[in-house]
Amino acid sequence: MGRVWKFGENLNTDEIIPARYNITIDERELAAKAFCEIRPDFALQVQPGDVIVAGGNFGCGSSREHAAVAIRGTGVKCVIAPSFARIFFRNAINIGLPILECPQATEIEEGDEVEVDLSRGEIRDLTQGKVYHARPLPDFVLKIVNAGGLVRFLREHDIEELMA
Repeated sequence: MGRVWKFGENLNTDEIIPARYNITIDERELAAKAFCEIRPDFALQVQPGDVIVAGGNFGCGSSREHAAVAIRGTGVKCVIAPSFARIFFRNAINIGLPILECPQATEIEEGDEVEVDLSRGEIRDLTQGKVYHARPLPDFVLKIVNAGGLVRFLREHDIEELMA
């Protein structure tokens, strides 16, 4: 269960982590500056297991992985939006940051308590007593996310096993 942090539409990667902080790939350092210009309280108040709910086209902008890494570093369990910029979607999966597409979830309010079941794509808003259904992550994507990202997944699995 986590608390919701709500963001609007077309949130770009520079709003997630300003480019001037992209001099490291250390997720703790990046997490400390996540959303610093638009939500200065975020990095200080976010708790592991919290969830980001945003409008469409989340993560538009640059192709740098730093935005997804910064969010993962905060301990956010999942990002939910109606749609994601394609490169952010790929970066998130590649580093093991769970994301779900669910247009109806924009009804969830800031501060609501939610539970997310990634395998079923189910989002339970415990505050409002509502259930939302996102497109579940495909099994192979869920395996990558659960492994902590693509590199970790490949290290855990024999490449011949994957090619079979």
